[in-house]
Amino acid sequence: MKLKQELLDICLQDVSKRVSNYKNEISFIKESIESNDKISDEEGESGNSKLLEDLEKNLNYLNEVHKIREYLNRINPNVVSNTVVLGSIVITDSITFYIAISKGKVTVNDEDYYIISIQSPIGQLIKSQSVGYQFEFNGKSYKIKNVL
Repeated sequence: MKLKQELLDICLQDVSKRVSNYKNEISFIKESIESNDKISDEEGESGNSKLLEDLEKNLNYLNEVHKIREYLNRINPNVVSNTVVLGSIVITDSITFYIAISKGKVTVNDEDYYIISIQSPIGQLIKSQSVGYQFEFNGKSYKIKNVL
């Protein structure tokens, strides 16, 4: 299904951008650490400890983004299910969701889609549900009209 592939591509592009940003940040931090290694005073040492913390943080973020990419790679845009699963497009009476990662609102072909994770609160409400299912979220009622 072309639309599912477009939505999946948007998610994959987002993840690729995040990977690139973290790799750039890691490179910058490593360069800063190398520069500080040339400074032997106490200020350089305390600067390095902060940089090492930042390096570890960014390495962890990069690892998480790689896990998200692996998760997205499990989505087959050609799979059609009668119930809400990873990779489903869920059309309600007011909003259309794409079940993948937490990304937010995107527009494809002049239509708005809310890309959400199946682990999100609303994702948990609609997981494994089918057409006709009614639910309430943040005081608003929804009814699933179609699952693609």
